[in-house]
Amino acid sequence: MNGRKKILIILGLIFSLQACAGAPKPPKELLSLDEAQMKIRSYQTRAFDFNDQQKVMRGVVAALQDLGFIVERANGPMGLVTAGKFAGEGYSGFVELTVTVRPKGDSQVEVRVNAILNTKPIEDPKIYQNFFAAVQRSLFLPG
Repeated sequence: MNGRKKILIILGLIFSLQACAGAPKPPKELLSLDEAQMKIRSYQTRAFDFNDQQKVMRGVVAALQDLGFIVERANGPMGLVTAGKFAGEGYSGFVELTVTVRPKGDSQVEVRVNAILNTKPIEDPKIYQNFFAAVQRSLFLPG
């Protein structure tokens, strides 16, 4: 065997062994929530006493429109709404919302909203309170 073949065989063996090594395991805490994240999640989530997910979806869309958002996508079967608008009142940039609406038990529907301003999460509880107040109003209007 000449030297060139030996080198190719050795390189082949090295690459084969590396392929068997597999990817490193991600740290266990990668997908776990810390206390600050749990606090923010509590601002972002509210349960409404309705057993009709579609009615709550319509209420979410109406609330977003009342707040000046442009609804980009609404998927009723998945319970997902995305919307955006240019920020105002002391903020500059673009606000994006993602809202999920899903049944919670037999008599409630849970709504969770994630708000992002210029690619950074909004953590101000007042923003979420305003959103949920608008949803509450839209759900109790006759219709």
